[in-house]
Amino acid sequence: MKLTIITVGKLKEKYWREAVKEYEKRLQKYASVTLIEVADEKEPNNASARDLEIIKEKEANRILSKIKDNQYVVTLEIDGKMYTSEDLSEEYQKWKNTGKSNIVFVIGGSNGIGEDVKKRSNHEISFSKMTYPHQMMKVILLEQLFRVNKILNNEAYHK
Repeated sequence: MKLTIITVGKLKEKYWREAVKEYEKRLQKYASVTLIEVADEKEPNNASARDLEIIKEKEANRILSKIKDNQYVVTLEIDGKMYTSEDLSEEYQKWKNTGKSNIVFVIGGSNGIGEDVKKRSNHEISFSKMTYPHQMMKVILLEQLFRVNKILNNEAYHK
């Protein structure tokens, strides 16, 4: 399985970088993992709704430039489908069984995901109705992908 995770913005804090590095290392046993960070747009003070849409459009263009035609795109969206870890492992196995072995996960910026990325998405998932920092979501996604693979391989992992 080839997994690509595209995120908007760079991880600045050392603790996030270390957590990402740890789960990326653990996940390498099960899949090839590529992490791509695209630049985020500066948000002006008192940004209007239109300003925020323009920011999302620019970030969306950067995201889309990193996605290949043959990749299956999974976006993390607040209104996406929610899964338990076990259900996500079943969905992941379905992707593998149907030839979707080159999967891109997209985590948008602080203002969300642009419409063009949503249109390109093949599957939308949500980890919660709550909002999390996108830096934290990168760690959570990697951890869940590691957990999914542990489940599918009938390997012990804490519950």
